[in-house]
Amino acid sequence: MAAQFQLVMHSGPTPGKTFPLEGDVLTIGREAGNQIIINDAEVSRKHSQLVFQGGKYVLTDLGSTNGTFVNGQRLTGQHVLLSGEIISLGEQINLLYEAIVVADPNATMLSAGKMPAVAYSAPASRPVPPPVFAGHIPAGPEPVMAAPAPAKKSNNTMIFVGIGCLAIVCLCVVALAVVDYFSLWCAISLNMIPGCQ
Repeated sequence: MAAQFQLVMHSGPTPGKTFPLEGDVLTIGREAGNQIIINDAEVSRKHSQLVFQGGKYVLTDLGSTNGTFVNGQRLTGQHVLLSGEIISLGEQINLLYEAIVVADPNATMLSAGKMPAVAYSAPASRPVPPPVFAGHIPAGPEPVMAAPAPAKKSNNTMIFVGIGCLAIVCLCVVALAVVDYFSLWCAISLNMIPGCQ
């Protein structure tokens, strides 16, 4: 796969115009001797230069009056361009630098019928939290994975309740036995029982 490069004017005298980058040394300016001509008062006669080195274009300002900028930063030396960067000439002209990958026509191609079989296994499914950006407020709490259930413990509460009830019954039986033994029925009945007057 080979890459071709181009500049696309986003703002300036001809928005949408594409400038294919073909050659090892290209100059940008408003006079006719440049490979990329932009006829605008903000562009110097020889504004900036592109040099193809190591498979990439390197941008340099040529002492222009209004400056050359990449992504809003003024160039003070050489800058290796990356696809998607914005080159500004002065304040009004913005060019998008693009690398276009082109298939090599001489490359060997495999037809779909001759492709080797490849085993594919889907990755294990697990929740993926949404991306969080600076200044972004999440819509809700992040999903929480359920913790494994703890091992079951025996319920001691029922045993304590049973022992408590048995103790109360025993105390009542002992109290009734004491009252009966000492014949205290008349003393506690407040003369309500016949024969206890």
